[in-house]
Amino acid sequence: QVQLVESGGGYVQAGGSLRLSCAASGRTRNWYNMAWFRQAPGKEREFVTTINWSGSNTIYADSVKGRFTISRDNTKNTIYLQMNSLTPEDSAVYYCAAGGRFNTALKDYDYWGQGTQVTVSS
Repeated sequence: QVQLVESGGGYVQAGGSLRLSCAASGRTRNWYNMAWFRQAPGKEREFVTTINWSGSNTIYADSVKGRFTISRDNTKNTIYLQMNSLTPEDSAVYYCAAGGRFNTALKDYDYWGQGTQVTVSS
């Protein structure tokens, strides 16, 4: 089993920035692809970004491209999500996920964190 714990969420004004972290523990594997998803109230969980096991490849949802940056530090079993130029539409619970396939589909991620709330005020 792999445990994922997110941190760094909070309340920020529009145009501001936040940095989320996700620490992995348990039977971690550096070859896991890691991703961030988010879910706003009344909406389905949606893909935000993913990074492959080595950090050499990333994919971003169009809605966050150019504003969000995913990175990972395999020595610390941690991934990060730097979020800039935040808007109220970015408000959601952000979830970290780990899986063996490098893609954008929820079903291909085997492990999930409990989520961290991000609220952006206008």
